[in-house]
Order: sequence, then structure tokens, then C-alpha cells
Amino acid sequence: MAVIAILIVLDSPGSPIFIQERIGLGGKRFRVYKFRTLVRSRSDKAERDYMKEFISGRVKIGDGALHKPIPKNDFTRVGRFLRKSSLDELPQIFNVFKGEMSLIGPRPNVPWEVEFYQLWHYERLHALPGITGMAQVMGRSSISFDQIVRFDIQYVRYQSIQLDLWIAWRTFKTVFSGRGAG
Repeated sequence: MAVIAILIVLDSPGSPIFIQERIGLGGKRFRVYKFRTLVRSRSDKAERDYMKEFISGRVKIGDGALHKPIPKNDFTRVGRFLRKSSLDELPQIFNVFKGEMSLIGPRPNVPWEVEFYQLWHYERLHALPGITGMAQVMGRSSISFDQIVRFDIQYVRYQSIQLDLWIAWRTFKTVFSGRGAG
């Protein structure tokens, strides 16, 4: 992680760590840590508008479309590699140590995304959020929000060590294949 942090600082000015408020177990807010992959002067208005449409089901996924589309020039050079390899998620191990996250569980959303949830989406908040989860290994960034939530709810309802081991194995395979990376 130290090498990645140095590469980020050498590639673009600013902190190598990006901190963002997320919603976790039971709707509790916490600060998630990630490696910074985007330029610092970026506005998130377009992403917010897109995610509102994505969560409401008005975005059609297919033909290689990914959710959270970010213009290529908003990524740093190192950031493109970190996103594709999912190495930008490594600092979340500190969230795991703090008890805010688990290795496996539903991915935590930012508060403004949760504002757009339908009632049935809230069941995904009944488990500790994870660095990886069932939705990440079943489609990653190439499935609809409702499909993501269905996978998360399936995980919440059927959590087990066996399921966690299966997801961990699939995560390993998914990350190294680069499929669905956003």
C-alpha cells in the first residue's frame, strides 16, 4: 500500500487517500478509505444525476455499459490502473479493522444514493458492508442497481462461511480477469 501511495503522489498532487462518507449497517454513517484515482478538481454533479437515474432503473445496462461512468480525463494515470485492478479498495482494510466494514458484504453507498432507494432496497443495509460482495462477483459494474440489490439481499439472507469463501474465490478470479471493472 505504501508503494501505491507513493505512485499516486508522484502521478498527481494531493493526498493519496480519498475519504468519503458512506452508509453502513443499519443506516449508520461512516468514513470509507480508498486510494485516490481521480483528479482533485472534479465535480460530482454529473455522477449524482446519473446515479439517481441508475438507482431508479431508468438507465439501461447492456452493450458494455457500466454504472458510474466517469470521463477518462477525470482519472489519473495511476488511478486508471487502480480502478481496473480494484487496488483502489485496499485502504478499506482499515474500515474492517475499525469494525465499520467486513471483507465480504454489500458495498456501501454514499448518503445521496441512499436517498433514492426504494423501500425494498433498505434490506441491503441489514449486513455489515464489505470490500467485496456477491454483486461484485456476479456482475460488478455491468448489472442494474436492482440486480445489485437482489444479490446483496440474497447475501444478507443466506450469510455463511461457505458463501463468504465462494465470494472470496470469485473475487480473486474477477479481479485478475479485470471483468466488469469500472
